[in-house]
Amino acid sequence: MAAKFDVVVIGSGPGGYVAAVRAAQLGFKTAIIEKNPTLGGTCLNIGCIPSKALLQSTELYIKILESKIHGISTGSVTFDWNQIQQRKDKVVDSLVTSVAVLMKKYSIERFEGTGEFFSPTSIQVTKDGNKQEIETTYAIIATGSIPVALPFLPFDEKHVVSSTGALSLSEVPKKLLVIGAGIIGVEIGSVYRRLGSAVTVVEMLDRICPTVDAGIARTLQRILTKQGMEFKLSAKLSGAVIDGGKVKATVQMGDKTDVLDADVILVAIGRKPYTAGLGLEKIGLNPNQQGQIEVNGDFQTQIPHIYAIGDVVDGPMLAHKASEEGVAAAEVIAGLRPHMNYLAIPNIVYTHPEVAAVGMTEEEAKAAGLQLSIGQCLFKGNARARCNADDEGLVKIIAEKTSQRLLGMHILGAGASEMIGEGVVALEKKLTVEALGTMSHGHPTMCEAIKEACLQAVGKAIHI
Repeated sequence: MAAKFDVVVIGSGPGGYVAAVRAAQLGFKTAIIEKNPTLGGTCLNIGCIPSKALLQSTELYIKILESKIHGISTGSVTFDWNQIQQRKDKVVDSLVTSVAVLMKKYSIERFEGTGEFFSPTSIQVTKDGNKQEIETTYAIIATGSIPVALPFLPFDEKHVVSSTGALSLSEVPKKLLVIGAGIIGVEIGSVYRRLGSAVTVVEMLDRICPTVDAGIARTLQRILTKQGMEFKLSAKLSGAVIDGGKVKATVQMGDKTDVLDADVILVAIGRKPYTAGLGLEKIGLNPNQQGQIEVNGDFQTQIPHIYAIGDVVDGPMLAHKASEEGVAAAEVIAGLRPHMNYLAIPNIVYTHPEVAAVGMTEEEAKAAGLQLSIGQCLFKGNARARCNADDEGLVKIIAEKTSQRLLGMHILGAGASEMIGEGVVALEKKLTVEALGTMSHGHPTMCEAIKEACLQAVGKAIHI
């Protein structure tokens, strides 16, 4: 006899497990289906968390190398790649365990295997040939996304790697070729550049990080170039072969063709929704041309009691966006009216310095026909940044000229990922930039640059 549940969540990433927890909190008998032996999905196991662990370790290594500026002599400094990898794995393992504890705490039944719809209310879970049927009143699809491969260059996760393989290389490559200058490309490129790899990034567009404000992206590119990364923009990888354990890549830049040698090539051209094996065609729920499952404002698919969230639906592929949608979907099922403000979801690049942004870019605001007031404050004028010897970057504030309403906050600087929360609150509470700029900020702090940028937008800056 099939087990019966109120809510079944397919996928245990930051969208799925959060949806399951919230559903259980709301009193629903809840189950979660995960095809992998560990919970947490891509973000926790092979994405956000392991990459940030590597970024933190390599950033610390560079800071130690540069500590002479603080009068600290360290002697010979080396790194142990195996130990860096082991620390990364321990971080992942501890957080995976935490998710499993949450499932037990809220009595969420876990099914390991692939979930496939056989009817709108019937899901079959398959593991190692064994099949189990479960029935549900509501379902939430949260199966995430997978890396996009080049048609002529499949991943072998050794010489041609996705972001997954790039986080677990057996050794630091002498030469790393990165295809795609988006967030994943520049973050992973930064990891290996810090450890001595010669990193070349090839990008079809004429800029890096296309989701980032153009001015901020240009400044980030200058800083990363100074750190030793090489960028080939308006360039296209037209072919690649593996010869003698090395990659030979042909790169087309207008009329010019280059052949680049590398030990490893990272293909970071994007991700696509993962819906394979769900049996969507059996229930008449076909993804659109982008591979996304279409939903309404309540995350309902064409089948009203089946919901979809996270990377399988439209919108930025961000873990925290998926989590918010997971909570919202569970609350909709419970008859509540949750709040979702996509404009107030931050976007972060974990290079050093970091980039963090929330709200509209300058380009988006101008395209919307808005009259703007823009304020900027360089960290070179910030006392705490100077004390920290970490003064590259700036804060950029975008406001609507007449109302002074905050439209966007963009930060390029050390600790930007933590500071951007101030912009999230301001957007959620519909604060004016003058209101934000006249609030007291501790001194000396990096956040004072937010205050000064806001005041400059309204012509009241003190230190600029």
